[in-house]
Amino acid sequence: MAPTFLIVGATGNTGQAVTKTLPALLKSNETFSNHRVLAVTRSLSSSAAQDLAKVPGVEVIECNWTDITSDWLREHQVVRAFIAPHNAPNQFAEESAFHVAALKAGVEYVVRISTTAPNVRPNSDAYYPRQHWAVEALLGSADFRALKWTSLQPNVFLNHYLAGVANYVKQYRETGKQETPLRLMAAKDAPVAPIHPDEVGVFAAHLLAERDLSAHNGAKYVLNGPEDITGEHLVRLVEQYIGTKVEDVKYQDMSFVDALLDSGFGGPGQSRTVIGSIRYAPETLWEGKCNAATTSKEVLEIAAPKRTPAEVLRELLEE
Repeated sequence: MAPTFLIVGATGNTGQAVTKTLPALLKSNETFSNHRVLAVTRSLSSSAAQDLAKVPGVEVIECNWTDITSDWLREHQVVRAFIAPHNAPNQFAEESAFHVAALKAGVEYVVRISTTAPNVRPNSDAYYPRQHWAVEALLGSADFRALKWTSLQPNVFLNHYLAGVANYVKQYRETGKQETPLRLMAAKDAPVAPIHPDEVGVFAAHLLAERDLSAHNGAKYVLNGPEDITGEHLVRLVEQYIGTKVEDVKYQDMSFVDALLDSGFGGPGQSRTVIGSIRYAPETLWEGKCNAATTSKEVLEIAAPKRTPAEVLRELLEE
């Protein structure tokens, strides 16, 4: 069995681009040309898994990543890994177990997905950024010195940020009426540079393929899209597509959190108060702390994001 690059969360938001980008980078790299790419998914029957299985140089297997142990990592000869963890309330317990296993198995390097940089602090009002802070603190401790790591702190994902906008335009095209308010997570005037998850995955793949990790070990890279956009700009985009003025706009709208709570997100027995704290996560966006200027220079040098809100909205409307 060849030395292995493991991709955890291969069929997720960022993992698909990692999986599609990494094999070509390894093939052109003398150091890693004989390494394999192993992508894990919970279901081989999913369309995303079947799509990834067609990528040359990728092996897709069915595995729940929370069951991965140090013995499993040794058996599969994993030397480097990518992980995009879930953000349920038990994230820290499960992700930290993965990193402990990686440390004990002698894995050389892990690239992980965190969350919006200004939120990653121990006193965040939203619960999941505190978990990311805790994981980064764990990896940065002396006990984990043998495991090299990089944490990526991306802005809100562009396709999610624009989903409500796209649905509003599609509904208007079907009915010719503005039957509901245009609900935007965005504040009216705060500039935000949302990033497409594929571009986060591409950057992660480039890090994984780096021969010399000294510059990236312990780094926390901030990733934003190339272009700032405000809520007011989003309204103008909608008006361009529907050909008339938007009658009713709800800025800083977090009503979707109520639906998330009602869906039972996180599994049975979870605190609604904890889960509901998601509604506080966009406050740093509304304060203007997540604009394009905050992108780490390493991101711009290695794989600068290029996809704009107007481009992605057009793609969403074509789906």
